[in-house]
Amino acid sequence: MIRKAAVAGSFYPYNKTKLIQNIEECFKDTDFGPGKISVNQNPKTRRKVFGGICPHAGYVYSGSAAAYTIKAIFEDRCPDSIIILGTQHTGYRGISLMQNGAWETPLGQIPVDSDLANSILSSSTIIKEDDNAFSGFHGREHNIEVQIPFIQYAANLHEKDIKLVPIKLGDMNLQRLEDVGIKIGSIIKSGKKDIAVISSSDMTHKQPNDYYQPAKDLDDMYLKDKAVMDSITQYNLVKTFENALSTTVCGPQTIVTGMIIAKELGATAGNILKYYTSYEKMGGKGPCEYCVGYLSAVFT
Repeated sequence: MIRKAAVAGSFYPYNKTKLIQNIEECFKDTDFGPGKISVNQNPKTRRKVFGGICPHAGYVYSGSAAAYTIKAIFEDRCPDSIIILGTQHTGYRGISLMQNGAWETPLGQIPVDSDLANSILSSSTIIKEDDNAFSGFHGREHNIEVQIPFIQYAANLHEKDIKLVPIKLGDMNLQRLEDVGIKIGSIIKSGKKDIAVISSSDMTHKQPNDYYQPAKDLDDMYLKDKAVMDSITQYNLVKTFENALSTTVCGPQTIVTGMIIAKELGATAGNILKYYTSYEKMGGKGPCEYCVGYLSAVFT
């Protein structure tokens, strides 16, 4: 299956040149982004950044935060493959992956790592192969797709062809997520490929009660997100999941599964690289109709 771009032209530019320019602007953003584009010419002999949290809104909003996560992963080492843990906004409740094919964006096609996908499928009865989770009605889902142009761009800086395994997580049962995360981590650890993991998630979504004076509601929103960030920093899996479920974070399951996988690989710390809101990104003044938090964090 070739999964065609569904949100090119809305979440990010459809034109290849404009898309590259947009991505570079996110990296160079000195207010909300890392401030520079860089390629590590002396990669570590062993991966220290096992994965991280990457937001998935339109690039004008969350792209600068996403650039932090991508930069950290690719500066550590350019991976052979990336596993993208996707949440769901279309009602999908299973756990599935793409076993074969490729994902297409304006920057070209990036192939699925079928060997890695097959190993994951063989290790777990919970994860299924289901192209329907990535096509048709569910093909309108954006949260995995928006990660891919950033990955393609960063891999191109390293002049390296890499692959991916997209996994959609609709299941919110922590025990099942733990089983999946441990098994994926074990596969990565026992293999020879360098693999990193991206957990796709935005943070709290908030519609202020007072459109003209949103400060109180936005402060409350920050405190909810801070509780999630604190538990990530503490690397407390249960508390992270519970805190994320207590608010409107849209990927509690992707965040905790990424942490579980990274823990299997040796991670002991969650490092917060950047947090801001869409309100701040758009100027942070005046009325606020709706606001979303964006987080970049890595597991090391």
